[in-house]
Amino acid sequence: MRKRKIFLITLGILAIITALTSWLCHKAVVKAAQGKLYSDTKTIPYNKVGLLLGTARMIKSGHINPYYEYRIQAAAQLIKEGKIKYLVISGDNGRETYNEPEMMRADLISAGIDSSIIYLDYAGFRTFDSIVRLKEIFGQEKVTIISQPFHNERAVYIAFKEGIAAIGFNARDVNLRHGVKTQIRERLARVKVFTDYLFGVQPKFLGEKISIP
Repeated sequence: MRKRKIFLITLGILAIITALTSWLCHKAVVKAAQGKLYSDTKTIPYNKVGLLLGTARMIKSGHINPYYEYRIQAAAQLIKEGKIKYLVISGDNGRETYNEPEMMRADLISAGIDSSIIYLDYAGFRTFDSIVRLKEIFGQEKVTIISQPFHNERAVYIAFKEGIAAIGFNARDVNLRHGVKTQIRERLARVKVFTDYLFGVQPKFLGEKISIP
């Protein structure tokens, strides 16, 4: 009985520590992004380069992923309204049959965007990789990041840590009923950012530099 009581107390302490750690990481990310996220093209400042963060085009049901659809719309809007000149699409191309950057470029071209202003980053396996590679491979120290608000907060925090002057343009978000799993994963991802920096994690790939005019 005493061992069980000690076990439950220990479990409770670990749960409190875990919850507190998650909350502190979340608050740090939110604070870093304050005043740097925009939802209106009329108020967002101009940046030469935008960074579109990749995601899967389709979901398991066979329907288009709303996160994907809204990011495409947001990127196209920024370009058409002259708020960015060039676009880097960074996403997962970890296997031959799956290529987020190519899919996003094709849909942006279908939306009327000139392919010559689009640059592809095939090694954006994680948001961390996408941000670091933007600086190390594409040579950018100033950027407009394009994703949903919760994702932009984390990306802007990583950019801050990497010495990149970043703002975020918020694509339309997905309602809680459809996005609850994503929000849970986001909380875990925010903790992961801090462990990445704690242990000096590096992107999976770097490679040759790519010049943007």
